[in-house]
Amino acid sequence: MKHGKNYRNLRAQIDRENLYSPAEAVRLLKSGETAKFDETVEAHFNLGLNVRHAEQQLRGTLMLPNGTGREARVAVFADGEKAREAEEAGADVVGTNDLAARIEEGFDDFDVAVATPDQMGVVGKLGRILGPRGKMPNPKTGTVTMDVGKAVREAKAGKLEYRTDRGANVHVTIGKKSFDERSLLENYAALMDELMRAKPRPKTAGSRKAEVQSRRSEG
Repeated sequence: MKHGKNYRNLRAQIDRENLYSPAEAVRLLKSGETAKFDETVEAHFNLGLNVRHAEQQLRGTLMLPNGTGREARVAVFADGEKAREAEEAGADVVGTNDLAARIEEGFDDFDVAVATPDQMGVVGKLGRILGPRGKMPNPKTGTVTMDVGKAVREAKAGKLEYRTDRGANVHVTIGKKSFDERSLLENYAALMDELMRAKPRPKTAGSRKAEVQSRRSEG
């Protein structure tokens, strides 16, 4: 694959044998030539988990202290009073079966989907579409809720969802290149703290032995 001049110049500044500190990495990022748009800054982690086991799969949400630099577009599955609540909170599109039909026809102009519990029968049919895109409403991330107003406001304010992929990697946006170094580092630190808090601890030999004995006694 051929790369442009800016890419080659930036690549030449990076020593692939050197382990950069977060502050050094951000400084290097900020010093590079800027594109004609405000570039997104992402952090990528390999957590070394065995995601074939459900207890090793990581998924959660967090609010970065300095936001992400962009406002999410939010789609809400709700009707009646809850639909009005979502609209008043700033939802970009609200509907039920009509919204599901639009998504099945290719509509994808939203970043986050929120649903009230009674709408999951409608939303469940969209799993094959929304699931691979990371947009499927989920109670664990607060996007299946009766408090749709709060969910919409949090999404608009920059609430992020993170999850491990098949390779036990996590990819999260931590801001824009226009952010100052301190803001990017604060966002990075908040993300690191959250992942360290949420990451499952590996089982020790003793804990595995106790688990096996427990299963045997149950059998």
